Amino acid sequence: MGTTVANGSAPTANKYIVPALAQGLGILSLFGGEDRSLTAPEIARRLSLPRTKVFRLLQTLQSMDYLRCGEDKRQFVLGPALLRGGFAYLASLDLVEVAQPILQRLRDSTGLSSHMAIRDGREIVYVSRFPARSTITSSVNIGTRFPVHATVMGRMAILDMDDKELAALFRGYTMQRFTKQTPTSLKALKEHLQRDRALGYAVSQAFFEEGVSAIAAPVRDGDRIVAAINITAVNAAALEEQAIHGELKDAVVEAAGEISRWLARKN
Repeated sequence: MGTTVANGSAPTANKYIVPALAQGLGILSLFGGEDRSLTAPEIARRLSLPRTKVFRLLQTLQSMDYLRCGEDKRQFVLGPALLRGGFAYLASLDLVEVAQPILQRLRDSTGLSSHMAIRDGREIVYVSRFPARSTITSSVNIGTRFPVHATVMGRMAILDMDDKELAALFRGYTMQRFTKQTPTSLKALKEHLQRDRALGYAVSQAFFEEGVSAIAAPVRDGDRIVAAINITAVNAAALEEQAIHGELKDAVVEAAGEISRWLARKN
């Protein structure tokens, strides 16, 4: 017999899996993006778990400070224990430490928000952020997750993958459409990647979100892509085509190269 894991329905043949632990981690993984708070019934529905089991799991996570209950006693939010662990993880990443001053200079030289993200499966996770000094700036925070297929930083993170690796990564996955430019098939995604490889960078003009432009480049540790960086402009009309593929692109590519060179020196 297989063991039911976090989503309440997918069996696994690994007899050493602890179902309650998997289900508890499944609850924590629901929080992110627009889902800053969730109720117990919402969690039970999303994970296809009985409400009584969800209640016990929530009480356990709350007692350990991984979750907190809001003032209305219905909404749950992430607690400080999880955040402490997350920031400790980020602090332990050499690439974040190396990238911080370079991303700050990139923000200051371009006047645009700069970010770095790493890939986690079919998502990218923001691990560093320097918001623009203007009143209109990027709204993403450290820990924000976006789909790999729908973002230029995501495409940079998988830039070196061959057809076999891409097929394995997206097998059984439905690519959600966010704008008319979003690739919704592996074939369409590969066409974007082919153009990206030829350029060595990628540009998004309302590719993932209307009114937002971004320029992204890959960060390498030796021969391996370990992260991606970008700059973003919320007021896309403020960016001229010549600047996007000229001095702004040059600034992003140079910053990514500088981070990569520092990583190589640390090895």
